[in-house]
Amino acid sequence: MHKLTLPNRKVKLKTLVRSNIADMAPYTPIVPFDVLSKRLGIPAEDIVKLDANENPYGPSPSVYRALANEKDYHIYPDPDSTALREALSRYTGIEATHIIAGQGADELIDLIVRLFVTPGDTVINCPPTFGMYRFDTELNGGKIIDVERKADFSLDTEEVVKIVGGTESPSPYRNIKILFITSPNNPDGSVLSDACLRQLLQLPLIVVLDEAYIEFAGGSRVDWVLEHENLVVLRTFSKWAGLAGLRVGYGIFPHWIISHLLKIKQPYNVNVAGSAAAVASLVDVRQLQVNIKKIVEERERLYSALQNFDFLEPYPSEANFILSRVVGRDAAGLKAALAARGILIRYFSTPRLEDHIRISVGKPAQTCVLLDALEVIG
Repeated sequence: MHKLTLPNRKVKLKTLVRSNIADMAPYTPIVPFDVLSKRLGIPAEDIVKLDANENPYGPSPSVYRALANEKDYHIYPDPDSTALREALSRYTGIEATHIIAGQGADELIDLIVRLFVTPGDTVINCPPTFGMYRFDTELNGGKIIDVERKADFSLDTEEVVKIVGGTESPSPYRNIKILFITSPNNPDGSVLSDACLRQLLQLPLIVVLDEAYIEFAGGSRVDWVLEHENLVVLRTFSKWAGLAGLRVGYGIFPHWIISHLLKIKQPYNVNVAGSAAAVASLVDVRQLQVNIKKIVEERERLYSALQNFDFLEPYPSEANFILSRVVGRDAAGLKAALAARGILIRYFSTPRLEDHIRISVGKPAQTCVLLDALEVIG
């Protein structure tokens, strides 16, 4: 009996990986807080963390009580997230039958792409923007068309319309299925106008409007879903409710899309703790709105203060962060200089943003520490 031999076995096994995944770039997340503390050699309590658009005030007190009182951690969660969806219906004014809860809005982005995109199909992305749209498209074998935002970071609606084409000038791209847009947009905080959204909704594709930061701006379009069969609105508890660590998001969908999403959604996607915390947050909306008001006020103070530095050109923002162009010095070096002092901000090493930094809005004391450091560094 001959022994089976597999020459270059390791090399052959590597070829089993899907080619689109082997070639794709990984998503770059924020490094965990405890890891950063050790890396910088600075005690965690001395770090000013302004790099991930997290809510500095954290969850409402009701969340801690709800988590402590929960008795069913050993039981699988409700696959339909019934209590959460009913609470979200009261919060949004939209019937629960239009709502799906997710493990963060990130899960819903992935589900949407998996529902519509087959290998080779196309998704329109409008960078600079949230990186998960590209990540999930490439993960699922789709192709990305980047429609770069204008100099002021507003959406280039005309270019999107031109690329999609009409009956007289069909698009040269294969099967354009989805357009992802964010309002307020990350990383600049600009909002999409009603007129632009109406124009985009005339296109023969699915428009996914990500409203992760809408509580800081106002003017949600969740009710537009009831009038437009090609509109999806995504929301999250990570920012306004301070639940980033529990990963709870939701989407408002037309019924015809919901019927298909329910086929592919993981049955127990929102865990017991996340659901309990989200429901408690919706009971305590008034307290959380107080925190939102504090963040908006601090955003305006930070924006005004950043204008006083001759090496910074901040952009107006409707979110809980401020993007600023760095003038006459290296933006990555500025981030590193602040990190050495225990102040963490975001830098993106992409061509469009290589001379920019993004600063999350913190508490007033954190703003003061940041501004003092900028005075010294400058």
